[in-house]
Amino acid sequence: MIQVLIVDDHLILADGLKKLVDDSGFAEVCHTALTGKACLHYLHRATPDVVFLDINLPDANGIDLCREIKLHNPEIKIIALTSFGEYALVRRMLESGADGYLLKNAMPDEILLSIETVVEGGRFLSEEIDMLMRKRTLNPVWLTPREKELLKLIVDGYTNPEIADKMCLGVETVNGYRKNLLLKLGAKNTAVLVKMAIEEKLI
Repeated sequence: MIQVLIVDDHLILADGLKKLVDDSGFAEVCHTALTGKACLHYLHRATPDVVFLDINLPDANGIDLCREIKLHNPEIKIIALTSFGEYALVRRMLESGADGYLLKNAMPDEILLSIETVVEGGRFLSEEIDMLMRKRTLNPVWLTPREKELLKLIVDGYTNPEIADKMCLGVETVNGYRKNLLLKLGAKNTAVLVKMAIEEKLI
């Protein structure tokens, strides 16, 4: 029986995924971790065959976590399961050692097929992601009006408290938006984010 670890802080999604895997007949969920820290703690005492890894965790960046898991346990297969479908992010995740990449709207059959594929040594990309990678996105990244507004303020050099004041948001909300922007654009830090925003005319 293929042992699967779920790393996701969305309990409803994690529970649904657990039921799907447990009912498959060929795999079972051995553990669900809600944070990156809990994931690493579990991997110190067990070695699952497959890890479903969300990229946006409360205490960790899934890309860095993927790299760390692969460094210590290269035999573990990692499938990104996320709502982020931007080219730069997919590329960075695969470069960090991920064996598969699924969007959270993936069909149940696709999810189960991804487990079988990576365990057999293949790479699995959900249909949307596969098409995206083949096209090699020349299309600009799609940002919401709110994200564009935030990005412009970041480029203009405003601090998070100043941005929060201008956008009538809490500082924590701005922090969350900023983190999502970094993930969405595949930028390592704010300096890279600003450079990308200018070069790719995102604002």
